[in-house]
Amino acid sequence: MEDEVPAFKVSTHFLIPKHELLTKEEAAQVLGRFNSSPSQLPYILATDAIAKEVGAKPGDFVRITRRSETAGTGTYYRYVVEG
Repeated sequence: MEDEVPAFKVSTHFLIPKHELLTKEEAAQVLGRFNSSPSQLPYILATDAIAKEVGAKPGDFVRITRRSETAGTGTYYRYVVEG
């Protein structure tokens, strides 16, 4: 089955940053803050292993929080599309 979440949790790997689903309200705030539409954000496929793990469906938004030794913490947003 393609929609199954793998037995290995991708989110536990040290190279995978934190991924979180946004609520509809949070997504609207992000779009307003950047004065953009969903199609202007980078995409993440709904079939991506981490997207499946967090339960992302097409039309959802994902917040990715990355750590960097030089920049501290960076927050990125992705729009979930059909994969």
